[in-house]
Amino acid sequence: MSASGPWPRLLAIMGSGETSPTMVGTHRRLVERMGPAPVPAVVLDTPFGFQANVEILTRRAVEYFRESVGLEVEVARWRSAAEGSTLEAERSLARLRSARYVFAGPGSPSYALRQWAGSPVPATLAAKLEQGGCLTFASAAALTLGAATVPVYEIYKVGEEPCWLEGLDLLALAGLPGMALIPHYDNTEGGNHDTRYCYLGEPRLARLEEQLPHHGFVLGVDEHTGLVLDLDAGTASVVGRGGVTVRRQGYSTSFPSGSEVPIADLRRAGTARGDGGGPPSTTAAAPRPPGDPEADAAAPASLVAASRLLEARFVAAVDERDVDAAVAAVLELDAAIVSWSRDTLQSDDADQARAALRAMIVRLGELARVGASDPEERARPFVEAVLEARSAARAGRDWATADALRDHLVAAGVEISDTPEGTDWRLLS
Repeated sequence: MSASGPWPRLLAIMGSGETSPTMVGTHRRLVERMGPAPVPAVVLDTPFGFQANVEILTRRAVEYFRESVGLEVEVARWRSAAEGSTLEAERSLARLRSARYVFAGPGSPSYALRQWAGSPVPATLAAKLEQGGCLTFASAAALTLGAATVPVYEIYKVGEEPCWLEGLDLLALAGLPGMALIPHYDNTEGGNHDTRYCYLGEPRLARLEEQLPHHGFVLGVDEHTGLVLDLDAGTASVVGRGGVTVRRQGYSTSFPSGSEVPIADLRRAGTARGDGGGPPSTTAAAPRPPGDPEADAAAPASLVAASRLLEARFVAAVDERDVDAAVAAVLELDAAIVSWSRDTLQSDDADQARAALRAMIVRLGELARVGASDPEERARPFVEAVLEARSAARAGRDWATADALRDHLVAAGVEISDTPEGTDWRLLS
């Protein structure tokens, strides 16, 4: 328990996938640490409060926690600073104060910071880390946690010169002052251009590093990866499929998934400059014990990846005439579409997965029409009965009957080969 209150003080940072199947296990374990159910929980909607589909994104987040995590959440609505004096804003603040689990995710970090500026929200979030509770901030919301924040949209989409915004610096409460947090650290969506470091790429990140104060450093969290900071124990745990990187002036120290280190180690890595002859060494991950609950880190990191995996499994099952396995692949893809439909990330993945599902159903229909069993196995009793009769005719030197039986088999698409060891046959395609 926290020395300041009855609940542990946790700050969980997710690089991406915060409302996808890949982070379900992490959410569940964090919620379990907040005490017996029901755990008061809220979704803070500010980061995507400007979007036209804000109601849809909010509903998806609520459904994700209810259906996938098993947690009922309320919405702490704070979509614009103009709502700060309304009754709804006061209700939202009350929900934030009473919640043991607070979640904020995708959207725009610069927009969120503008709406929270001068409001009670930052102090309310800080009080959660001081008195007990869990803040789970991901993607855009995670960008706001450091002393410096990357205005991602303005740089990557609008073309503004790389610069920092002043962040909430909530990480200072965890013993990590003066840092800039960057989610989507290992992003590869660019294909033919560098979109690592939350779409900045190496040249722009290097320019931004030059603008950090002397003691500042970058803390990067890979996609579908979480960094759980236990403020009471003073530990940092890396979960999910990627890793966490501490970078300063181009020198990096990595902490792979499975690592658990003192938070002080992150701070020490952030003060290293490489002056002594090269970058700091990589921190090795502790081996995972059998049955480790982090096994979900190996799950497909997107609906498209899950779809491709299940398509391959379906094709293999059809080739093997394994109807049960083929049907199972179809049902798993349908379940995956439902699970990923709650993800607030907007993409055409669902359309691609549904197209694959329809193609698999069509293929099953074709299989049903021609029959799934091996045609040679179905024909074997009949062909071998005719061959037995032919052998008897040949033994009795009734060549006319033997030739007639052979001709009937050939006309039916059966190829006959007489060998010294006997008669072989196969169906012609």
